[in-house]
Amino acid sequence: MTGFAPVEPATATGKTAAPGCGRAEGPRPDAEHDQGDGQQPGPPQGYLALNGALSSGVLPAPVHELLAATTAECNGCEYCLFAHTYIGANTAKIDATDLEAARDAKASDPRTQALLTLSDTIARDHGQVDDAAPRAARGAGATDDEIGEVVGHLALNVLTNYFNILAEVDNDRPVVTPRIAA
Repeated sequence: MTGFAPVEPATATGKTAAPGCGRAEGPRPDAEHDQGDGQQPGPPQGYLALNGALSSGVLPAPVHELLAATTAECNGCEYCLFAHTYIGANTAKIDATDLEAARDAKASDPRTQALLTLSDTIARDHGQVDDAAPRAARGAGATDDEIGEVVGHLALNVLTNYFNILAEVDNDRPVVTPRIAA
């Protein structure tokens, strides 16, 4: 059961039928049954615009997936944890140990660690962070462009986490249970 009626790609029309609409995480592992974010064109179009802008940014794709796993864990989004664990391992070629560590905002690379810590701090403190958080990221070599993209990825990931939680997206794939729910 979902919180929204699923979008059936074969019968979708208008902006809802645009490539990628109705897919909370872009091409998802279970894209044959897209959930309700395609019912209204605004959310998927906004997602696609932000995702497109961030995908051509300075952060590499593996960092995108690690940031997404950190945020999904923070928000308790089972589906997004599954999706980013799957995409991280199979598309971004991230080691399983690194994906697991990202759930705790941990990384073996100091720069990535600083970016995950910054993102997690912003999320947990609802954006109310002092200068120490970005200063620590800069101290690890992060640029202002990277810090800005961390905020963009956090916004994108919160959007998909909240939407998938609210939509009660069915997850018939291997479950990755958020630790807050365990």
